Amino acid sequence: MRLLVLGGTQFLSREVAAQAAQRGHEVVCANRGQSGTVPPGVTTVTWDRDEPAPPDLRAAGPYDAVVDVARRPAHVRHALDVVADTHWVFVSTISVYADDSDPAGPGAGRLHEPVGEEYGPLKVVCEDLVRSRATSATVLRPGLIVGPGDPTGRFAYWARRTGEAGALVGPGEPDSLVQVIDVRDLAAWILVLAEQQPGVTLDAVGPRSPMSDFVGAIAPEAAVTWLPDDFLAGQGVEPWTGSGSIPVWLPRPAYDGMLAHDAQPALDAGLTVRPLAETARDTRAWLESDPTARIGGITREREAALLDAWRTA
Repeated sequence: MRLLVLGGTQFLSREVAAQAAQRGHEVVCANRGQSGTVPPGVTTVTWDRDEPAPPDLRAAGPYDAVVDVARRPAHVRHALDVVADTHWVFVSTISVYADDSDPAGPGAGRLHEPVGEEYGPLKVVCEDLVRSRATSATVLRPGLIVGPGDPTGRFAYWARRTGEAGALVGPGEPDSLVQVIDVRDLAAWILVLAEQQPGVTLDAVGPRSPMSDFVGAIAPEAAVTWLPDDFLAGQGVEPWTGSGSIPVWLPRPAYDGMLAHDAQPALDAGLTVRPLAETARDTRAWLESDPTARIGGITREREAALLDAWRTA
């Protein structure tokens, strides 16, 4: 298979390109060449996607499939102008769903209106473009993608606790649902779909589990104290992301559906997932090997202060 990966220098798109090359596919990556390096064994076409695609992009084809992770409709349009005549695997997001409290998936979940400049609505526009113009299209809607190389720092917050036995904050309610997908598992599945070209829309999520199981898989020996949503909010702790946050934690019931989508359709379509403990272990190894890796969330000192505040409340 001759595969065009739009990107190929960071996290998911780089993992897709790397695994495709390892499988013996011919891989072309199109990018600006400013955000990192492409994996060994691939061909690179230099392209700033704010501009129309260069002649080199078509000349490097024809392609059997295209993988795109773009969030800007103009970037998708420019690519479709020259490589619409093949199968696209477009990586969208569960943020296209308008109701974060509802875990309903494709065909049932209400989507954002395709207007505005926010992430979810922009991805809706991108999905519509790909479906309307590509010869055929598979659309995947991942939730939280984690693993080695994660640039957000969200899962790194948890992975750095792998194997620790000390005090640890359990955010919110132990039975609140959470789900993640390892970037390596998602990339492998993307290649399966690029090869099979099923033309479907699926949520690209791993199995959902209680937050207590999530924390337990990462730090089974830790002494976990569960701090309620209202206490954390009262202490000024933010959910999800940011320097003052506890990543992956989302208050209930407003976000009951965001990390609770049904993984079975993806599993039925060939997704395979590794144990969360393995993802955490490998992510910690990456953190220890890369001093520039980002770790999000509150500091250990802030975590200790929260536990002290809870004990004396």
